[in-house]
Formats: sequence, structure tokens, C-alpha cells
Amino acid sequence: MGVGVSDWRLARAVSTEGELGVVSGTALNSVIVRRLQNGDPGGHIRRALAHFVDPGVASEILASYFVEGGIAPGERFKRSPVPSVTPTRTLQRLNIASGFVEVWLAKEGHDGIVGINFLEKLQTSNLAATYGAMLAGVDYVLMGAGVPREIPGVLDRFSLHENASIKITLSGPSGNADVSTTVSPRESLDVLPTQPLKRPAFLAIISSSTLASHLVKKSTGSVEGFVIEGVLAGGHNAPPRGPMKLNERGEPIYGEKDHADLEEIRELGLPFWLAGSYGSPEKLTEAIERGAAGIQVGTAFAFCEESGVAPHLREAVISRILSQQVVEGSAVFTDPNASPTGFPFKVVQLPGTQSERSVYEDRPRKCDLGYLRQVAVREDGAIVYLCASEPVEDYVRKGGKVEDTVDRKCLCNALLANVGLGQAQEDGYQESPLLTAGDDLVQVGQFLRSGQTSYQARDVLSHLKRQ
Repeated sequence: MGVGVSDWRLARAVSTEGELGVVSGTALNSVIVRRLQNGDPGGHIRRALAHFVDPGVASEILASYFVEGGIAPGERFKRSPVPSVTPTRTLQRLNIASGFVEVWLAKEGHDGIVGINFLEKLQTSNLAATYGAMLAGVDYVLMGAGVPREIPGVLDRFSLHENASIKITLSGPSGNADVSTTVSPRESLDVLPTQPLKRPAFLAIISSSTLASHLVKKSTGSVEGFVIEGVLAGGHNAPPRGPMKLNERGEPIYGEKDHADLEEIRELGLPFWLAGSYGSPEKLTEAIERGAAGIQVGTAFAFCEESGVAPHLREAVISRILSQQVVEGSAVFTDPNASPTGFPFKVVQLPGTQSERSVYEDRPRKCDLGYLRQVAVREDGAIVYLCASEPVEDYVRKGGKVEDTVDRKCLCNALLANVGLGQAQEDGYQESPLLTAGDDLVQVGQFLRSGQTSYQARDVLSHLKRQ
């Protein structure tokens, strides 16, 4: 769920209740270093780093980023290095440690199961965090928003502390260029465990039976199951098949071909979970009746007390729902342009966030985090990085099309702002949030007890599992 929304606290709360708690692996290095610069309240990151296999890495990170008592309000965060296909050893070590910290904290003090979820499009930063999560004993790795065919083999190799590589998906006129990124545990760390690591189960997040079949047949290792996300799910949605057509609100129109064929998926013989507005007892029953092992729930947990969403944003959303300022069909907009990835992205309509055009237009175009940059290879063989949310002249100069920049938003900075970690830029601009949720956002009131204006993860689980 976004950046830091499903953090270790939320994953731990779900896991200790007997379900699979999943931490977000997106931009984890930025989350970790900014928490440290905020003074690491509670000492949680420092406690986790004290258990990291390589003490030298832990010391480096603390020396670089920890600020006793936290930086002053309005002071700029020191940034994590920008990801690339050839990251520095320092960045690899930070990424490995970040994956370890979040999973270790989610698993601390109990024997429940914990997973980590990655966005396939973040190819230049996922590998190292995956190895770090495995060092912490992660039980499941989930990945969507692409074709994660190589990840099962990566898990096999990392379990033996061997080098692992993936091919980078190239953008634009890159010809027949072949670009890969590699993580070497032995070159990145000075100290490694002496025994193999547990190989976590791999769940691919998909939207079609065709992709499910492809992954079973063509993946580099075993796939243990699928999460089938429908078009009502929050975050990134798969684009509609065929030419993009929009409804009267300007949202993509999905048809019958955009829904997964569950019969074909059942024939693959692997467990699957349904996602996308399945967060109710009735939808859970429906999912089981359709052959699913269960459901994946995001939106309901995104607005509970253990969520990483900044409290004032969480409270504002719930208040608008309870006061019926938003109703079904108006609370969330499936924006075909917001994400620089080109995938439709669900945007919560909330005043003061970039869902308002005036707030979006006030932001100077800037790409300083780089997680969603696309990789291209020029005719001279040089690698270039493009983001449709960067300054238009920069994007066009590097080979991008000007029409691809229209209404693109900097999700990297906005999603960090969602969890209270927004940057104060050099020009004085304070990064503003952009919340995402599934189409069933207006239903979160079902988890509130009479007279309450907030709820906990256990309230969600109790409600969903009621007989």
C-alpha cells in the first residue's frame, strides 16, 4: 500500500491476529532514512539495526542519517541516493538494511507470518530490499504492476547468498539493447549468515489469467500463488485492454476482457486471493465460494489507527465519509494520467492534496527521488533515465514525448508526504500529499463502533470474519 502506509506496525498488527501482514517495500530506503532524521521515536529502527547481520552497515547508516531529537520543523531531509541500474555499494547496503529493518520489526516478538510487497516497476531498487527482507526471515514476497517472471529465481539465489540479476524493461527507442541490474550479497556486505536463508513463497499480483499461466510456465523459479486485483483496487490499476477510452468523469473504461477468468486460474492448481473492493464479510464469503483461498484487503487497513497515513489525513478522510461529504462514486477518481508509469492510478478526492488541480499546479516539476524513472538506451549506448513527471524540457531532451507529461504527478514525493515524510525543497516548496484508495473507500464506516471516529486493524479483521 503506497509508501510507508502498510508499515511494520500495521503488518505486525495483522500478523499477530493470525493473518498475513504485509509491509510495503516501495521506497523503503527513503522511509528509513527520514524516520532516522526525525529522531527515530521509540528507537525502533536503531533496535532493528542492532540485530542486522553486518554491524558496519548499521553504523554507517546511523552515522549518515540519525539525528538525535530530530531535524527542526521545515528543515530539509537528507535524501537517499537516487536508484540506478548500477547502484553504488553504499546504496546497496542501505537498501538491504532497509528491507531487513521493516520486516524484522513486523516479525518482532511473535510467530505470525509476514510478507513484503514490491512494485515491479521499481526494478532498480527492489532486488537489494528483497535480500534484506529475506535476512529478516520474510515469509512471502508479493509483486505486481508488471511481469515479475524473474523474481522466483531471484529468491532461489538469494536464499543461498548468491548473486541475482533481473533484466530492466527499457523505454522508448532502445532497440535491441539488453540492460540488467545485479545484487551481490557477498560484495555488498562484509558479514553474511553462515547458513542458507529461508526461501519465501512468491505471490504474483495479477489481473488476468493469461499472465497467471505465463508466470507458471515461464518464471525462473516456483510461483506459490496469485493475488488477483480487479479494477476497483487502490493504487495502480492495470490499463484496459485495447485503446484507452474514458467515461464521462474522465476515467478509463474497463470491459469484460479486463476481468480475470477465475476458471482458468483455478485450473493452474495454485491458491489465489481476490482483491479490489473485497473488504466486507459478504465479499469474503463470495471469494471463498468462487474458489479463492481468501481476500487481500488494502483500503480498510489504510485508514485504521496502525496505518502509516498521517493522522490528520486519515481523520479528514473518515470525517468526510461519516458526514457524507463524499458518496460512492465520488470519493475516488481513477486518474489515467497521474502516474508517470502510464498505469491508471486511484486518487482519493481530498481538499488540500494534489487531487485538487490548484494544489497540483502549485508544485514545481521536479524528479529528485527517481523510483519511477524509466530506463532507455540512446543510439550511442548511453543509459538515460526518464520520468514523465520531471521538468518537461528535460523529459523531451532525453527522448520523451511532450504529450506524455500532461497532468503527470510526482508520486514518489507525494506518497512520502502521505505518511508525514514530505520534503521541504530548496525553493521553499513543501511537498503535498496524494492519497490513494480503492473504490470501496466510502465503506470504511462499517469498521467503526458506535460513537467512534477511528478504528484498529483488529476491528477490521473481526468485522470481516464475523459469521
